[in-house]
Amino acid sequence: MNTKILVATSLVAALSLSASSAALAQAAAPAAAPAISHGPALPGVCVLSVEGAIGASTVGKYVNTRMQQIIAQVNAELNAEKTAIDNEAKTLDGQRATLDANSYEQKGAALQVRANALQRKASLRDREVQATQQKALSRVGQELDPIIRTAYQGKQCSLLMSRDAVVIANPAMDLTPAVVTGLNGKITQFAFDRERLDQAAPAAR
Repeated sequence: MNTKILVATSLVAALSLSASSAALAQAAAPAAAPAISHGPALPGVCVLSVEGAIGASTVGKYVNTRMQQIIAQVNAELNAEKTAIDNEAKTLDGQRATLDANSYEQKGAALQVRANALQRKASLRDREVQATQQKALSRVGQELDPIIRTAYQGKQCSLLMSRDAVVIANPAMDLTPAVVTGLNGKITQFAFDRERLDQAAPAAR
């Protein structure tokens, strides 16, 4: 008798939110590239990596660490229940020769009910983890938006492009370092816990 646990085991590298919010990046550090000579920076043209800014920021690293803790707690909860069910299933299999058919079927049906309930809980926990990620990143995105606008105006940009959509750009046009500095100066962490989707709203009277 097997149960299938459907829960995330690691934080997604980057989560896409709305156009004005951000994503959390945990990309591996790129290999050292050979030195390259850049032409002059284009006046008014700027580039920015939102994912890179959050991934390099203190608050982005905090959110990633906290999410890993939450996921570990979820997995511990689900794995404990799965182990208990698996052990009882093995015990029941060992008793198959000594139990009458009716008793064996009843015990097996009871275990299947518990396994199905665990599957539903695992699916719920997965949705809760995703909702928690989205809420945390939305909070970071709210903090980030005014910092991006300030950096844009301070650099006197007329056009802001995603750095990820540009192959190579003069570093003098890149707002990412300034945005990281601004975000670090504004927020480094905030408390959040796993969202609880199983707490249904009270019925209207």
